[in-house]
Amino acid sequence: MRYLIGYDITDSKRLQRIYRRMIKFATPLQYSVFLFNGTKEQLDKYMQTVLRLYNKKEDDLRIYPLPVQAKYWQIGKNPMPEGIVLSTFVF
Repeated sequence: MRYLIGYDITDSKRLQRIYRRMIKFATPLQYSVFLFNGTKEQLDKYMQTVLRLYNKKEDDLRIYPLPVQAKYWQIGKNPMPEGIVLSTFVF
């Protein structure tokens, strides 16, 4: 299953720590948006490590499950690492 993870972290040091943790298990799509590919159990395990750094009174973190056949549109430079393709649609 694929999940879209986005966050808004208010503290710059906490933002850096969370970003370094996130790139260990998810693919960055934009500065604060990631794609996770794995089971819900794996996601829960990895997110527990992120939530230890997260401040629930100041920060915002959201996780959206993506449908298996999800399509996306991209305008501008490709943020995906080479070799990763989510869809064959070209805008």
